[in-house]
Amino acid sequence: MHIDIITVLPELLESPFQHSIMKRAQEKGLLTVQVHQLRKWAVNEYGQVDDYQYGGGAGMVMMCEPLAKAIEELSQQRKPGRPAGGYDEVIYLTPDGELLNQQTANAISLKEDLLLICGHYKGIDERIRQQFVTKEISIGDYVLSGGELAAAVLVDAIGRLLPGVLNDETSALFDSFQDNLLAPPVYTRPEDFRGWKVPDVLMGGNHKLIEEWRHEQSLKRTKERRPDILSQDE
Repeated sequence: MHIDIITVLPELLESPFQHSIMKRAQEKGLLTVQVHQLRKWAVNEYGQVDDYQYGGGAGMVMMCEPLAKAIEELSQQRKPGRPAGGYDEVIYLTPDGELLNQQTANAISLKEDLLLICGHYKGIDERIRQQFVTKEISIGDYVLSGGELAAAVLVDAIGRLLPGVLNDETSALFDSFQDNLLAPPVYTRPEDFRGWKVPDVLMGGNHKLIEEWRHEQSLKRTKERRPDILSQDE
């Protein structure tokens, strides 16, 4: 998978992709993440990429011209003939986008080429959203200072799903939300810590009973903590 990210603050994205699972994914050649400074396509020598919004109001808006030029130039480096230029999806990270969930992450992880646009200030000119963006994603019902952290979350959520990224490929299949249930409780050694004991069923070696127990615990935990997830299946 190849992911390009357009941002005015590339520094914010240096660390998330240089450690842990995302680092290993790139070292294995399973994931490529390239971060692009939008000011490379600025409208003047001062690096301007934003301007006042028409109609008045507080806050600046990211301009059409730099974003359009960036998207078009980067698209030419990918595969032509796709609905989103050279990309499978051009994704804008925005609070009013589709709320990111595991099913969305699963679907996006099947793509090959993605372009992520990180908003800033009061957002991007609406014409860019209308002409170039194919999917808009929010990571939650709150507002961040920019789309960089949201982009890092999205890349992590989809990158770990790529075949071969995780050492145990089955582990991602049992994450919370994969089957619209939260993950069950987990335990490790010692068996008895300060009198707090691991449930007997996990120590018995009967895998059928263990799986039944885990499913029951997942269902119980979901009912208690996220009943809204269960209601989505009704």
